Amino acid sequence: MLKRIFSIIVVGLLMAGCGSSEKEQANQLLQEACEKFEHGQFDEARAYIDSLRKTFPNIVEARKGALKLHQEIELKAAQKELEWTDSLLRIANQELESIQAKVEADKAALKATPEELTQLTRTRIWRDSIRTQFETLGAKIHYIRQKQKETKGEK
Repeated sequence: MLKRIFSIIVVGLLMAGCGSSEKEQANQLLQEACEKFEHGQFDEARAYIDSLRKTFPNIVEARKGALKLHQEIELKAAQKELEWTDSLLRIANQELESIQAKVEADKAALKATPEELTQLTRTRIWRDSIRTQFETLGAKIHYIRQKQKETKGEK
């Protein structure tokens, strides 16, 4: 679906820019960025978009296409990172529960050691930092989707 959308954008931009070599060059950069995105090469796609923005600041149609593509790149990258962070958060929660159960049992038996308590605290901090990252990524994804809706509404 995304591949077809980007192909349509690129073809439209190429057709609109047939009279100008600058437009053709800008559209070629956009097409390269689209291809890199479709292959999951987000950093390379970003590099092509940056080149387009710096080299052809006055080619508005190509820059609009680049903005849409950039939003898609950021969305996909954030979604991938969110998946990874979710997996890590599950592991952290399991580890925390395990350590917490042992510490609670040792506390009840008056056998809890300072090392156990330190490990519990460090694990809780680790889990909380992952949770914060997870929530931040969720907010980023929400923000990108909101911006995409606004961009679509401008048409």
